[in-house]
Amino acid sequence: MGDLLERAAELGVLASTLPAAAAGQGSVVLLAGEAGIGKTSLIRAFVAAVPPGVRVLAGACDDLVTPRTLGAIRDAFAGHSPRLDRVLAEGTRDDVLVGVLAELVDPAEAGRPTVLVVEDVHWADDATLDVLRYVSRRIERTSAVLVVSYRDDEVGRDHPAQRLLGGLAGTPAHRVVLPRLSQAAVARLAGTTSGSLYALTGGNPFYVTEVVAAGEDAVPLTVTDAVMARVQGLPAATRGALEQLAVVPSQVELPLARALLGDLTVLAEAERRGVLHVRPDAVAFRHELARRAVEDSLPASERMRAHTAVLDALLARDDVDLPRVLHHAVEAADDERVVALAPRAAARAARDGSFGQVVECHRLLLAREQLVPAAEVAAARHQLADALWAMDEPTEALEHGLAAVRILEELDDVAGLGVALIVLGPAQWSLARTAEAKVSLARAVALLESVPETPTRTHALLWNAVLLAMAGDGDVLGAAEAAAASAERTGAPEHLGMSLTCLGRARVIGGDHDAGLALMRRGVAETRAAGAHTFTLIAHGLLVLDLFALARFDECRRHLDEAIAYAEELETWFLATSWQAVGYRLQAVHGDWDGAIAGLRGIVGVRGEPERGSLRYALPPLARLLARRGDDDAPAYLAWTRDLAARAECYDVWWASGLLEIETAWLAGRPADADEALARLGELTARPGRELDRGELARWRQRLGRPVTVPAGARDVHAAGLRGDWEAAAAAWEAEGVPYDQALELLDSGAAEPTLRALRILDGLRAKPAARLARQRLRALGVSHIPRGPYAATRANPAGLSDRQVEVLRLLAESLTNAEIAARLVISEKTADHHVSAILGKLDVRSRREAAAVARTLGLAPERRGAPR
Repeated sequence: MGDLLERAAELGVLASTLPAAAAGQGSVVLLAGEAGIGKTSLIRAFVAAVPPGVRVLAGACDDLVTPRTLGAIRDAFAGHSPRLDRVLAEGTRDDVLVGVLAELVDPAEAGRPTVLVVEDVHWADDATLDVLRYVSRRIERTSAVLVVSYRDDEVGRDHPAQRLLGGLAGTPAHRVVLPRLSQAAVARLAGTTSGSLYALTGGNPFYVTEVVAAGEDAVPLTVTDAVMARVQGLPAATRGALEQLAVVPSQVELPLARALLGDLTVLAEAERRGVLHVRPDAVAFRHELARRAVEDSLPASERMRAHTAVLDALLARDDVDLPRVLHHAVEAADDERVVALAPRAAARAARDGSFGQVVECHRLLLAREQLVPAAEVAAARHQLADALWAMDEPTEALEHGLAAVRILEELDDVAGLGVALIVLGPAQWSLARTAEAKVSLARAVALLESVPETPTRTHALLWNAVLLAMAGDGDVLGAAEAAAASAERTGAPEHLGMSLTCLGRARVIGGDHDAGLALMRRGVAETRAAGAHTFTLIAHGLLVLDLFALARFDECRRHLDEAIAYAEELETWFLATSWQAVGYRLQAVHGDWDGAIAGLRGIVGVRGEPERGSLRYALPPLARLLARRGDDDAPAYLAWTRDLAARAECYDVWWASGLLEIETAWLAGRPADADEALARLGELTARPGRELDRGELARWRQRLGRPVTVPAGARDVHAAGLRGDWEAAAAAWEAEGVPYDQALELLDSGAAEPTLRALRILDGLRAKPAARLARQRLRALGVSHIPRGPYAATRANPAGLSDRQVEVLRLLAESLTNAEIAARLVISEKTADHHVSAILGKLDVRSRREAAAVARTLGLAPERRGAPR
């Protein structure tokens, strides 16, 4: 596609990024399109035209059984930075993130822009995605342009790359989607006006050139036929060389090509006919689709022989690329080499934070476990369980964790069994099997007490303390003190920091809030300084949960944002989604119910699907919001929450479930329905340290018409309400930005004007049951002109959008950014972000452009005047 037909606008977008980068304002270009659409051709044309002095670094992800960890990053920087080469070979995951970013902002390169190209991100490993996310979030402070290409038809909502593509809010990003060629362009490219060629190829440039190059009078039935027609016309020796090279994804570096073929002149005829390119550094088929067509044409025996040749050549090198050789071992059906290589590749992936690759490597090993000693099978299973837990796949994690425990019990391996039980406990906790988790971790502690003390025993003691701290019951202080004492003796910094968090949590639970929070803040700082990623996230989360419970919302928000960003960068999705759920709860507290409901629904999923660990943090608040809205599915979510609470054995879930039962009974006007929950929460809050919760529970007792007194230690706002000082209570809630609770206090005023204010707030939240109660009280007060409820926008449009979402969608269709939408509607930019996310979900679209198109079909926006940004 020599002259890049119909690509001038896209090439212009790429070129436009360079002047800003030279001025120190970097950006990201996301280049999307189907296979064969010309993404690589466009990138090559852009790179060929960059001005002198621009540094170009390019790498590509490969279609391997287990992706090469940081493969594209290694290729891009190879030979350009000895410093980064060392970091990539020996450094930790954090060293790699910082090192790559430093290469893009290095003062030595001041005024010299860098173009970093990473192609085929749909095949990227987790660690590469981590680097791209980390860099893209900070790209604006660099002199770099990050160009990322991917097949958008292969990146669905659950694809790992979506975490990169969806996390660019606030980042200077250009999204370029390559369309297919027009019929006129196909005619120019092919030198014919035949409509059948356009119909066959659909305007895909690669398909067009392959069909034309086949040189047949009749159009081939498939593009594969066209590729093979071109190959079959080559000499036999050249065909054999191509078949050997075709089993190597992406490209074959020259040393490997020489090792496989010897004399590269055998490729000359294929090069002349445009089947492949021979470059100074590598040999590559003209397109990955052509390579795959040749590979797929090989009989299985020939394909395995070719993979074996590549495997032998790669293993003869001094530096073995583990994911790459593992791929060829699998394809060669060389099981002995697979089981030898898989644990090494998994260990490297774990060091780089690529949980997905850890999982795939261990699965490859376990598929051949008859060749592996039992102890190694157990190690693979418990490491697999650990990675799956981090990825919020607790059901499968539990399966492998239990299998590892059974094997180690049979082997009578005390130390190994203790370690496996440490991993099993969190998986059981995530599935609300709390009693089983307590047994597993207590057993791990007991087993490891029988062997010499090492940091492993401290690790078990800490997890035991963490579990009790998260459950909010049991001897949290005793467990925390035991873990702290062991941490002092073994001296591991990450254990010392986590022990501070557990001690702080114990103090908060005991009622010493300020001292406990101070210890927890220190714990967060020390675990992070030690590079203990999982413990840092747990320490953050425990602090966030306590700050939320203590209504210290501003500090809660700060720590929450930091925890979510950190968890997302680490791809620790159980903790990322758990803390996101707390963030949605915070949105709901401050009145953004639409955004909170949309976000929580996304985390909760559908009942009957495999449960995720984040469910305990998302389901109860979602059920409560649906009850407050009077949604039709609120009873189903109430029942689901009851089931979760019955299994969870966790104070926070019991508390949230009980409050849901109580408020549902009050909203329905059936106070007797709350009796069981009132009694249960009364027992739970009777212990020392639950004074704040006793105050809130008393306020609900009062609303239900039960006699109450003001409990000692109750929050001032609850005490005011309990004393009948509704005005002070409403003012306090208003000052904290909590509109629903403000409205409930106004509702208890017994006066018309405050009740009308309550009604306006409740109507704005679309809290229909409470608003209905407000109207009843206004009628009882003799108010004759009671405002009607807002006309539901969801009836006015088939997408089911709220009033506010309709407003946001109209502005989105006018090409406004989230910041501009926020300014127009006088809301925060973060609230605008959540509204846009909720709209995309309700419309079932993936981009702002698609949402704007739907808006026009709904009659919610004028005809298109410009593409949404």
